[in-house]
Amino acid sequence: MMSIRSLAGACLSALAALGAFAVPASAQTYPTRTITMIVPFAAGGPTDVISRIVTAHMAQTLGQSIVIENVVGAGGTTATTRAARAANDGYTLITGHMGTHAASVPLYPKLAYHPEKDFEPVALLAGTPILILARKDFPPKDLKEFVAYVKANAEKVNAAHAGIGSVSHASCELLNSILDVKPVGVPFNGTGPAMNALVAGQVDYMCDQIVNAVPQIKAGTIKAYAVATPERNPSLPEVPTTTEAGLPAFQAQAWNAVFAPKGTSPAIVATLNAAAINALDDDNVRKRLLDLGSVIPAPANRTPEALAMLVKNEIAKWTPVLKPAS
Repeated sequence: MMSIRSLAGACLSALAALGAFAVPASAQTYPTRTITMIVPFAAGGPTDVISRIVTAHMAQTLGQSIVIENVVGAGGTTATTRAARAANDGYTLITGHMGTHAASVPLYPKLAYHPEKDFEPVALLAGTPILILARKDFPPKDLKEFVAYVKANAEKVNAAHAGIGSVSHASCELLNSILDVKPVGVPFNGTGPAMNALVAGQVDYMCDQIVNAVPQIKAGTIKAYAVATPERNPSLPEVPTTTEAGLPAFQAQAWNAVFAPKGTSPAIVATLNAAAINALDDDNVRKRLLDLGSVIPAPANRTPEALAMLVKNEIAKWTPVLKPAS
């Protein structure tokens, strides 16, 4: 028969064992309520569209709703600052991109957050090639004529963008630096409004992510001179690459990814990453992204570690291009 002392010891051991499993068990319950995904630009823009497609599937995997909250201003940095200061409990996330998590560093010396220090990388969602676009009645017929025209009329032409630090702003800064021109910049609160202005003929040209441009190009409401990638994009096979069109120096591809506030637990990050990967492997999600011209990341590029390295490399890439413009 077990002594009272032995029985007490056994009970303590059992309680200790239960305690050891308490943390993992509670982590496995995440999420228990609605998640907010901050999108740092207006509804209808590339980041918004990609975020909605992927998070709709992530919500199914997680068993909880994911609500998109569009927060515009300061090239996406207003929303990103808010996300950085949010509770690190996994219930406030952000779909960041090349502008908010790389170009912002050289452009905003007093930036209220640092992409590498204030966020936990979760998962890369999609790459988005950059196109050189113009209003449909812009005089140049092809990229060579575009280059000559912009150089000859640099003080008269204007270029739309989604705000200082946005992808459209940063990529056109790269283009303008290659052409050695300084056109008038026309900022908008998001790529969607900027695209609307281009369609309406209120601005001359812009550099934009392919996701935002495919429908307009196919409808003939704007011109596309070239895609800034080594190969043509399957969604717009008729649009030449910048190399084919005579401007090989201009290569640019943006990206969109999920980030959580710094200090979010590894278990929650892993749960969110797995849900994102599930979405990227879904046939319907893949088709919708590919139809928009997105580039789906390879499995090796979907890890939090890979995203952290991408952010580091992108900051190094864009700093020398954008620092003179700040």
